[in-house]
Amino acid sequence: MTNLKPAGDYQMPVVENAHRPGMVLRLVLLALVLLATAAAFVWFRDQMENELVLGILGVLAMAGIFFVVSAVIGFVEIMPQNRTDRIPRAFLDTHPDGTVVTDRKGRLIYANAAYARLTGAENPAAILTLETLLSKNRETTEAVYRLTNGLMEGKSGYEEFRLAHPLGHPEGGPQQAWWYRLKARPLKLEDEGGGPIFLWQISDISAERDDQERFFRELQNAIDYLDHAPAGFFSAGRKGEIFYVNATLAEWLGIDLTQFQPGSLGIRDIAAGEGLTRMETIQPEPGQTRTETLDLDFRKVGGQSLPVRIVHRVSAMKDGAPGESRTIVLKRQRDETAANDDSSAAQRFNRFFNNTPMAIASVDGEGHILRTNTQFMKLFSGLVSNDDGTGDLSVVVHEADRARLGEALAAAKDRKVDIEPVDSRHPADEARAFRFYVNAVIDQSGEAPEEAAIVYAVETTQQKALENQMAQTQKMNAVGTLAGGIAHDFNNVLTAILLSSDHLLLQARQSDSSFADLMEIKRNANRAAVLVRQLLAFSRKQTLRPAVINLTDAIGDLRMLVARMLSGTKVKLEVDYGRDLWPVKTDLSQFEQVMVNLSVNARDAMPEGGTLTISTRNVTAEEAGRMGHRGLAAEDFVLVDVSDTGTGIAPEIMDKIFEPFFTTKEVGKGTGLGLSMVYGIIKQSGGYVIPESELGKGTVFHIFLPRHIPVEQPESEMAAVAEAARSKAADVDLDLTGNSAVVLLVEDEEAVRRGGKRMLETRGYTVHEAGSGVEALDILEELDGKVDVVVSDVVMPEMDGPTLLGEIRKRWPDLKFIFVSGFAEDAFARNLPEGSNFGFLPKPFSLKQLATTVREMLDS
Repeated sequence: MTNLKPAGDYQMPVVENAHRPGMVLRLVLLALVLLATAAAFVWFRDQMENELVLGILGVLAMAGIFFVVSAVIGFVEIMPQNRTDRIPRAFLDTHPDGTVVTDRKGRLIYANAAYARLTGAENPAAILTLETLLSKNRETTEAVYRLTNGLMEGKSGYEEFRLAHPLGHPEGGPQQAWWYRLKARPLKLEDEGGGPIFLWQISDISAERDDQERFFRELQNAIDYLDHAPAGFFSAGRKGEIFYVNATLAEWLGIDLTQFQPGSLGIRDIAAGEGLTRMETIQPEPGQTRTETLDLDFRKVGGQSLPVRIVHRVSAMKDGAPGESRTIVLKRQRDETAANDDSSAAQRFNRFFNNTPMAIASVDGEGHILRTNTQFMKLFSGLVSNDDGTGDLSVVVHEADRARLGEALAAAKDRKVDIEPVDSRHPADEARAFRFYVNAVIDQSGEAPEEAAIVYAVETTQQKALENQMAQTQKMNAVGTLAGGIAHDFNNVLTAILLSSDHLLLQARQSDSSFADLMEIKRNANRAAVLVRQLLAFSRKQTLRPAVINLTDAIGDLRMLVARMLSGTKVKLEVDYGRDLWPVKTDLSQFEQVMVNLSVNARDAMPEGGTLTISTRNVTAEEAGRMGHRGLAAEDFVLVDVSDTGTGIAPEIMDKIFEPFFTTKEVGKGTGLGLSMVYGIIKQSGGYVIPESELGKGTVFHIFLPRHIPVEQPESEMAAVAEAARSKAADVDLDLTGNSAVVLLVEDEEAVRRGGKRMLETRGYTVHEAGSGVEALDILEELDGKVDVVVSDVVMPEMDGPTLLGEIRKRWPDLKFIFVSGFAEDAFARNLPEGSNFGFLPKPFSLKQLATTVREMLDS
């Protein structure tokens, strides 16, 4: 049922919901009135003669029928509407967009006057649904379909489409096309059947689209003009990325616009070094813009320079951050014929002055900056004025060095020469170092010049870092040499102690009162030997037995040991095994010592608990080169990281942590050799150890071990190695007696020589002793070379061990030879001729170790 509701000058159809309680009550009352009137009319029609009364009853009956019908269709309101209900209807009635309300099947529930006018409906009966109006065009049909699907899912949306004729007017009009915008959204209402209700709004946007198209046409014309303007132009973002470059500038620079993408180039790609710096010094105030004209050189794609004059406009954000920039570029010509022209000479000087890599400033007698070049402004940006580079020179040096700079300027003012340079740090960044050279300005005319001095500044940060690194390396090498020398002398002493204690223990019974003391002497000598080995590890002069190992297996075996060390603490152990680790070649026992030392330090750095993490992974040569660690070679490595979440290491002691006997632990809780040993072992293995730490957050030690690439061995060599291994395994119960074999013992330390001779003689060997290499050769001459094996020290006066070996090989090439030394085998083996065969016994050694080595050499 419908009722026409007035809306302006047009009657619009409105459908009300007939199931509201108020409406039901009105219909019931009207029905009763209708029944009563009809009954009275029928009753009195035959009984009353008065036509007037009958006429009145008939009129009332007709009025009741009309009232009921009108109330049902909504043409007449039985009860006045609530004022709140009239507000939204009035809003929709007067809305300029054509508005309809439909149910889920697209049937009209409501349509306003604007909709009727837009669709050309002359009366309510002529109003058509949107589906009917738009069904004859594929584009509009699809638009309605998409919006309807969205409404079913509870989503709002809109579509824009074009028609060849206006809505409701198939015959068209003078326009080429009509554009419409159709919006749809679900309402939080239900129809009579409880289904959803949808609101549709359609508007004619032809004029709006015409304006847009006109704008874009004008914009395109402007771009076309800008592209082919006689001047270059580009625009850049906040980070200097270029979003637009016109065809003129692209042609000048050799940029292929077909390959250009916004952001693919930056200002630094087209501005040569000093030009970029000068552009970067243009810094407007926050929220403002600044425009400067600069003469500089751009860089073409091929690397050639292009002299240009630019008008550079830069904006700044409200917080002071850099904003976008717009730049007009004019090409400058190099006028070779005007070499004597003052302006040309000035331009050439400015180009030279601003392109020099040295920072230059001229100052007056009071130290005020008069002029600076681009490099000076770049180095000390933020300290001097960005407008003209002026200010007080003292602000560019550290506060602690300003007095010395003042003395240098005073000397320049007095026209002195050979002024000492001033080394200083950056006032805002103490990690950066500079050297200032001050030269006096002497005017030949005799008049006092405005400029008192020219100051040249050179950044020496990298030079200082290299100097510090070299000094640290030299110090470590010096300490290592000292430690190695001390270790060698200690080894001789410890060898004599161990051999003597072994000799006394052979003669003593366990029940003797001296037996326990002798065992204590031997135990402490062995403890001292461990400290000596740590010193040798730091000095990289210990003997390593490198083997190809898989770090995943090695760390897996160590995990239980480290976990036991952490038991009783609040430290948690985490191990992250890298996949497909490359093999490395190192001494397994020494690598285990490295991991134990680092784990102990990490545990001690977390007294309140934390996490100890051991992780491994491969690092390619390319990645190693990108890491930026000073001195790290660009080659393949296996990286082992040992990190903790402890207290961290203070920056001021970071350079000292690998020095022997340096420790931050309490007295008695550390020797200070743990990290020294780590450093030496990794270095001797060809690797690198790099610490990183932050106070309060923890420390990580990066261990880089070189990737080992196996070299295929001939089958004969592999068989020989296997046979040697089987023989060694079979000789566990080796007979250590001499069986009258002759041994020549060469040792300059009398205590070691005497103890070794006595020990070998107890095993049945015939021993000849010599205090030097020269004496050993004399004994061999006397014995006519009838010696089974020579046991010789390495470092001796007159003739050392390697020289002795060389002389012996000349006359007795098959004579067996054993070196004993406190230094590593590699320390002297590299100086021997290739193919020199010899055995090796590291000091300090015990009686059993000496006898075993001699026996194995005799049996080999």
